[in-house]
Amino acid sequence: MRKLFAWLLVVLMVFAVVACDKKPAEPSDSTPAEPSMTEPTPAGSDMPEPSDSKPEKKVYSVVHLVNGNLGDKSFFDSANSGLKALEAEGRITLKTIEMGGSDNDKPKWQENLNEVAESKLYDLVICGTYQMPDFLKEAATQYPDQKFLIYDDTTYVGENENVVNVSYKQNDMGYLIGVFAASMTSKTDVKNINPEKVVGFIGGIDSPVINDFLYGFLTGVKATDPEVKVDTRYVNSYVDTATAKEMGISMINDKKCDILWGVAGLSGNGGAEAALETGKAWFIGVDSDQELTLSDELSAITLTSGLKNVGNSLIWIFDEWDAGRTYWGKEVNLGLAEGGVGFVSDKNFKNIAPQDVQDKVLAAEKAVRDKEIMVPSAIGDETNGVIALRDEMQP
Repeated sequence: MRKLFAWLLVVLMVFAVVACDKKPAEPSDSTPAEPSMTEPTPAGSDMPEPSDSKPEKKVYSVVHLVNGNLGDKSFFDSANSGLKALEAEGRITLKTIEMGGSDNDKPKWQENLNEVAESKLYDLVICGTYQMPDFLKEAATQYPDQKFLIYDDTTYVGENENVVNVSYKQNDMGYLIGVFAASMTSKTDVKNINPEKVVGFIGGIDSPVINDFLYGFLTGVKATDPEVKVDTRYVNSYVDTATAKEMGISMINDKKCDILWGVAGLSGNGGAEAALETGKAWFIGVDSDQELTLSDELSAITLTSGLKNVGNSLIWIFDEWDAGRTYWGKEVNLGLAEGGVGFVSDKNFKNIAPQDVQDKVLAAEKAVRDKEIMVPSAIGDETNGVIALRDEMQP
């Protein structure tokens, strides 16, 4: 009996050693796996289900303060058309406030700027033109958390970190108008074009901005036909139509100019009046499509206009903003490549200019847009290259 008990004890000890040495079994394919973080959360869970969709772009709240009225067929209409396009695409919500443009309306300009900024309802407050910088400066200083944009003005660039100034490469535009004028002045089979290769430039004030138009114009003329001369004169005012008309008549009668480009605000329209009265020249407009803003008689002698595309420039700003590129406290200067400037290529341009002239201008536009041609600028040019070229090309 004692031997049997000893033998059973040995067997039990061996079995225990073998059992302790055996590895745990590997899980089979049917073994439940650990919960995955990417699997749908259980019903009733507060955790949201993950989504592969990208976050939507921000819809900006915008107010456009017009220091005048819509219907000007110029800057205000252009700006509003760009904003309406953005609104139609669902990229902004828009409120436009027409503040009036008379002297009696001016107190409302400051009131409206302050009110919309104080309301904190808008991501961006937009205004424009040379009449607004002082009003905007006061509001931007008083409301540093409000973002502002002013188009076609650079008066206080960099003085407020909440303001972006949008300006335009008028030298790019000027180059195209120069190519056009130089090409047209040789077309003696066209009405009002005489055998002399002379065109005219009526500027508002002898200043860097006006000379930026001029520098592009002179460069375009010379690149197209070095024999063409440019009679350049300044009115020293943006509202003196009578003086501009007298200048224009002298340029046409004394210097044989057959094309006048008026770059002088309202004064420039005097050039159109001179062309009409003499019956011996054509006019070119500026900033907006002046075939739409002048009288029927003056529109009929306006061949084209150099354009500042305010609407396009505002769309460009929002494109950049969506891409994470902002310009608060800075100036953005937009040319052909950004759609900031251009020229009128329909109506009289199509109907009066010969096809080869149209082709030259369109080719020049593409070359400038593609940066194959770099147009010099009078802005910040300490060499005064435009002055030397102006004097060289004077008839």
